[in-house]
Amino acid sequence: MTTTGSTRKTGTGATATDALAPDTLVPGPLALARHRLGVPQRAGALTMVPITGPAYEGIVPPRSGLKLSQVAGYGRVELRNGATDGVAIVPLHIGYIQDAAQNHALCRSAFLAPGAALMFEDACCVQESQGGYLTGRDQWFFVLPAELRARALELRGVEGYSKLWDDIGRLNRRYGLPQRGHLEQVLSRRRAVLTQYRSRLELQPGQLGALFFVGDRFAGLELAPDPVYFAELWMALVCFAYGPAAWHAERTAQPPTAATTGGPASNPASGPSQGQAAGEGVPAGFDAGDLAGLRAALERDRAARIDEVAGWIAAIPAAGARLQEEERYLGLRLSTVTGGEVAGQIVTDGDRPVYASLFARTIA
Repeated sequence: MTTTGSTRKTGTGATATDALAPDTLVPGPLALARHRLGVPQRAGALTMVPITGPAYEGIVPPRSGLKLSQVAGYGRVELRNGATDGVAIVPLHIGYIQDAAQNHALCRSAFLAPGAALMFEDACCVQESQGGYLTGRDQWFFVLPAELRARALELRGVEGYSKLWDDIGRLNRRYGLPQRGHLEQVLSRRRAVLTQYRSRLELQPGQLGALFFVGDRFAGLELAPDPVYFAELWMALVCFAYGPAAWHAERTAQPPTAATTGGPASNPASGPSQGQAAGEGVPAGFDAGDLAGLRAALERDRAARIDEVAGWIAAIPAAGARLQEEERYLGLRLSTVTGGEVAGQIVTDGDRPVYASLFARTIA
């Protein structure tokens, strides 16, 4: 994997962006040599590194093509591919907040042929009791928070609608909320805070994936078939899959700043954001006597930021991951990735990555 944008010379003669170039993050077919990494963006504790690359055509996007057709009782959710052409790849750990039915999330990905429907018998209810329904105007989909994803993946194929309630309760307690199996305590009651990440981190032209870090630790890698698919999944990922962990890290950090309470994102290409403090790794200002000096200081800061993120990428703990094929659709293969510190699911076509959702098993 290579990077987009200009490069900066380091003291060793290499460029700052050269280090942002892992060709694979798991063994076997997830080779990303044809993809590129963009300039990292930071919003408080959450850092996003954009991924661009060749689009894979013929995959139905999740919001405009994939429909929740029914919830047939607790733990049974049916999705339908509403497109007349193109296979749907169900995003891993997608869930729905809805009116007049319990809120559910899926434990696994799947393929759906054009016009086909699939009943997920192993869905997990994320709402422990009837309280907490939202009105129809508030219906939307999410991706499970990163802290719950490893457990949800382990529970794929296991029937039992309440199987994730204890884990949701522990997550709520960690966040200082009542210890109940109600995920809407995080996703709905903190929605105004979480959705700020959607504007503080900016989708780039042609972006079809991202690396996410909470603090300096890897949180997840998300790769979509094409930019349209990724754009439709963007809010669910940045706000609800990775936003809660970042929000929690910011709440527990000392002292709080504008960057942890809704200030603008920091983009190394444009320098530090207003309100971010030196304690967060962003300088409060630059010592420059003129415009040329300021530009030079910004260049040095940008190179330092890229070098820092390059170190995080190099430390992604992907060694020892195993692949287990789950299902096929024509030339596409859906596989589960299981490692000591990284897990998730990927879709490949031969040696070409089509979709990936990989996450750290433990989020700091």
